[in-house]
Amino acid sequence: MSAPSSLPAPTAHPLPSYLQADHLGPWGIFLQQVDRVEPYLGNLARWVETLKRPKRILVVDVPIHMDDGRVAHFEGYRVQHNTSRGPGKGGVRFHQDVTLSEVMALSAWMSIKNAAVNVPYGGAKGGIRVDPKTLSRGELERMTRRYTSEIGIIIGPNKDIPAPDVNTNEQIMAWMMDTYSMNQGATATGVVTGKPVDLGGSLGRREATGRGVFTVGAEAARNIGLDISTARVAVQGFGNVGGVAGKLFAEAGARVVAVQDHGGAIYREAGLDVPSLLKHVVEKGTVAGFEHAEVMDAEKFWDVPCDIMIPAALEQQITKANAHRIQARMVIEGANGPTTPEADDILHERNVLVLPDVIANAGGVTVSYFEWVQDFSSFFWDEDEINKRLVRVMQQAFAGVWQVAEQHKVSLRTATFIVACQRILHTRELRGLYP
Repeated sequence: MSAPSSLPAPTAHPLPSYLQADHLGPWGIFLQQVDRVEPYLGNLARWVETLKRPKRILVVDVPIHMDDGRVAHFEGYRVQHNTSRGPGKGGVRFHQDVTLSEVMALSAWMSIKNAAVNVPYGGAKGGIRVDPKTLSRGELERMTRRYTSEIGIIIGPNKDIPAPDVNTNEQIMAWMMDTYSMNQGATATGVVTGKPVDLGGSLGRREATGRGVFTVGAEAARNIGLDISTARVAVQGFGNVGGVAGKLFAEAGARVVAVQDHGGAIYREAGLDVPSLLKHVVEKGTVAGFEHAEVMDAEKFWDVPCDIMIPAALEQQITKANAHRIQARMVIEGANGPTTPEADDILHERNVLVLPDVIANAGGVTVSYFEWVQDFSSFFWDEDEINKRLVRVMQQAFAGVWQVAEQHKVSLRTATFIVACQRILHTRELRGLYP
């Protein structure tokens, strides 16, 4: 039920400086995105401040014993943006450039993403500012366990469920699950997703985000008359997201002509041998050195003639400085927040269709939801069942977003925010305020 139009607008005190849009960083980008969608929220707009203020921010000190006897301190975060629709849900990243602004924005995008695909979660995110490549396995485990203990007061199977993100994986999730379980005195497999299958993880989880990218890409291509079997694809980042998406596009007949990652960029007009490249990345950790391709200057990646571009690395990769150079008909955001608002506008003016992260890479959290459900029931589905359910959810969600975009004549990003924000704020209104 919508709020009566006669109700006065709520009084909002000024946001603290670190929450304001002009505060540089990803959080400012999220606030700009919310501002753009507010005119489409109708009476629900009276609740919009809910989206501009994270529900809970926890900053923790993570001290650990290093192998050489020193005690090192790392800064960790867990942000719960919104829990109106269910427990917080979002990954944990270990990266030397992690900031509070970034984690806040990522948690907010998780709120939007979960609502867009209509899974019963709110949005959360976590991280530690550290370069995990500088740590031994023992140091990494001690850091993970200490961080889990520090944030243990706000996570739980019905409160907030972490998952893998940048530089975290199944093993990290296993340590987190075990630490939380030891502190609770009982095994709690549902406290994290993205776990090893032997510990309650789900089949198909590792490939889920990339499969979702391919699924919405195929749906969008059909809508605009782009034949995937003759399409040229360029991918930034070639791990669990970009690598899987690239593999699925190649299997559908597309030519993956260019790939860029932290090690460099490679190009082959006739199409890269994707299975061989994936094997090379597993062995070498980068696409650099792949002998069946030409070496390309990393910056020239944005100039590659292609039909589909998939940024699947880090945020803020497509900016006003390079957006005008992109030659693709369609950009599918495999990464979180890879396109700045200014770049979004440039691409829109150039009729480049952008499939936003908040719908395009939601395959991972969708299968995380499946994993969570399986953990609660202790009944597990086979991989074929997982993939069928994933494709169905992604197709339905994308169809709804496309319809809203057509109805309001807005970008797919704005349409996704309209769908998601309406769901979040309607739930907020139904629940009311307590006390």
